[in-house]
Amino acid sequence: MAEDEVVATFAAYLDATRGMSVHSVRAYCGDVRHLAGFARRRGTSWQEVDLGLLRAWLASMVGARLARATIARRGAAVRSFYAWAVVEGLVADDPALRLVTAQPGSVLPTALAVGPTAHLLEVARQAATGGEPLAVRDWTVLELLYATGVRVGELVGADVRDVDRSVRLLRVFGKGAKERVVPFGVPAARAVDAWLDQARPALATPESAGALLIGVRGRRMDQRQVRALVHRAARAADVEDIAPHALRHTMATHLLQGGSDLRSVQEILGHASLATTQRYTHVTPERLRQSYQQAHPRA
Repeated sequence: MAEDEVVATFAAYLDATRGMSVHSVRAYCGDVRHLAGFARRRGTSWQEVDLGLLRAWLASMVGARLARATIARRGAAVRSFYAWAVVEGLVADDPALRLVTAQPGSVLPTALAVGPTAHLLEVARQAATGGEPLAVRDWTVLELLYATGVRVGELVGADVRDVDRSVRLLRVFGKGAKERVVPFGVPAARAVDAWLDQARPALATPESAGALLIGVRGRRMDQRQVRALVHRAARAADVEDIAPHALRHTMATHLLQGGSDLRSVQEILGHASLATTQRYTHVTPERLRQSYQQAHPRA
């Protein structure tokens, strides 16, 4: 089986059996191709890779000063690939069985304080008061990102039918196509109402279909457009330049500061592991200290 065909079959497996997102599948397949190219330069093929070559491959990336997260993901990708290849009978032995890669470093999330966040959203709201459709859309995007903590890909993938305005809930499909429903508050509801009742109809075309968020030509927004939108909004509000994902971190941080429990935040964010959600506790030491003093008999 040719290399391209093998990678395509592996991609289908990751999608259908592992339920991985499109972006993860693309990354894993790129990692496998990267290894195959390294093997070719060493005069061998991906079928003949052994543990020594895998270690040399990882060492080359360390020497190139690649991020630990990238190296860790590539290690995970080839372990998944060779485990699958053995089952499929494409290789006799799994060379990655004893491959060990360093865990990615723990990067503390960026989060805005409550004041700058409120200012960011207020500037966006004021810009939308004139009813200009794109300004109303931008306000809606910012409000929903902060109110729900959804990932950018989840938000742009949402349809109008996924919004239940009567109870202020948004349905999204997260990693592995897992469905979850997240609440949003009154300020976000006001933005959504303005968008769906007035602004979106002014932009909608037959190409809009059921997309919740659309652009000037009526097509569904993509993640690149949302990133550009958030950067523009941060500049307009004169707050720290942030990426859309920072609003997800900000929302989680503010929930914990407000007294929400980790399990609830985990459910809202769609984290598979509570350990992922626990990253946010580093920014709330005062809340944790107060909780300890209130609850522990010998505090």
